Amino acid sequence: MVPHLTTALTGPLKDLERHILDAMPTIEHWFRQQWLQHMAPFYTSVDLRNSGFKLAPVDTNLFPGGFNNLRQEFEPLCVQAAMMAVEKICPDTRQFLLIPENHTRNQFYLQNVARLQSILQRAGFAVRLGSLQPDLTTPSTITLDNGQQLTLEPVQRIGNRLHVAGFDPCAILLNNDLSAGIPDILKGLSQSVVPPLFAGWSTRRKSRHFAAYDRVASEFAALVGLDPWVINPYFSHCGQVDFADRQGLDCLSVQVQTLLDKIRTKYREYGIKDDPFLIIKADAGTYGMGIMTVKGPEDLQALNRKQRNKMSVIKDGQAVREVLIQEGVYTYEDVQGAVAEPVVYMIDHFVVGGFYRVHTGRAVDENLNAPGAHFVPLAFETNAIAPDQSQSPDAPPNRFYTYGVVARLAMLAASVELEDMSSSMNTFE
Repeated sequence: MVPHLTTALTGPLKDLERHILDAMPTIEHWFRQQWLQHMAPFYTSVDLRNSGFKLAPVDTNLFPGGFNNLRQEFEPLCVQAAMMAVEKICPDTRQFLLIPENHTRNQFYLQNVARLQSILQRAGFAVRLGSLQPDLTTPSTITLDNGQQLTLEPVQRIGNRLHVAGFDPCAILLNNDLSAGIPDILKGLSQSVVPPLFAGWSTRRKSRHFAAYDRVASEFAALVGLDPWVINPYFSHCGQVDFADRQGLDCLSVQVQTLLDKIRTKYREYGIKDDPFLIIKADAGTYGMGIMTVKGPEDLQALNRKQRNKMSVIKDGQAVREVLIQEGVYTYEDVQGAVAEPVVYMIDHFVVGGFYRVHTGRAVDENLNAPGAHFVPLAFETNAIAPDQSQSPDAPPNRFYTYGVVARLAMLAASVELEDMSSSMNTFE
């Protein structure tokens, strides 16, 4: 299934898809060369926005929490990709300790943990779930809505190794994005920890990621003869903002106006009649918190106290001081009349699945990662690997292949980003 795209498919999107299909051998050879130079993250999810005239990533998550939204029948592909990822990172591993987020009441997230545990077990590893919750002192079994059971166990540290009772894992897999900081219990371990601790939101910044993506997209666009703008959102960064006290909003307003003017120039070049807009989001963090849409500097001045407070704090009570100002990409795809955006999941450098995030209460220029969203799974796995050039560019295999290409560009940018971080700072392992 491909959802309805309200923008005419005879326009730029169809041209972009055909351009990418025609360049497929060149693109796949280029990716193979990139993965000889860079190590892919263990797993990645990428949120895409498809406006018809532009297809671009708007967020890249290195601790994806939606594996439960992927089609069950394609789990074998996840298993194969996980095997390859482990071979590269820690080939001697037999036992994994999977560390999830601390919240335990979110049934959808816990179903994601269960799916991850199943993928690793089917890949041939023993897997236990270790919790960082300070108040968990004995194993706790949780029954999920689908009847599955998860057992969370308190982690113990002995020397420079993490354990749970009677289980000494070879490696640690984090599904906890460390928004609240890196706990001392995780520092200086002799075991392999993936993703690395500095990939967590206590140190990672979206502005660094999109700076890396800017480089990757420019190289890719030159390779295949594209304007990089059609796959790359403009952005800027502001590092001294306090929404609660209205500090830094004047500086932010100037950057908003500058970026909007830059986008309008591109819109005129492509004959686009829509009004440009921006997304301002916390430079660190996820779960759709600390995000707002603006169409001009006046929107910042008009923020009421409730809106400012909403922008001031994100997950785990972390204050927002740095923001990413990102070109808004309209989403003109819809599923059963509701706006939708594709989300692509990858393990190692393989596309293993995806789904549409759908929201009946949001508009085409708003963030869809918000309460009320639901998910429609899609079979990216086969289609992203096997495009069919005999069909229309917007046929399902070809549409999904294009999604997979842009998502892999974002994953490659994450690899470059992490390499840059590793070389510029003392890591915590």
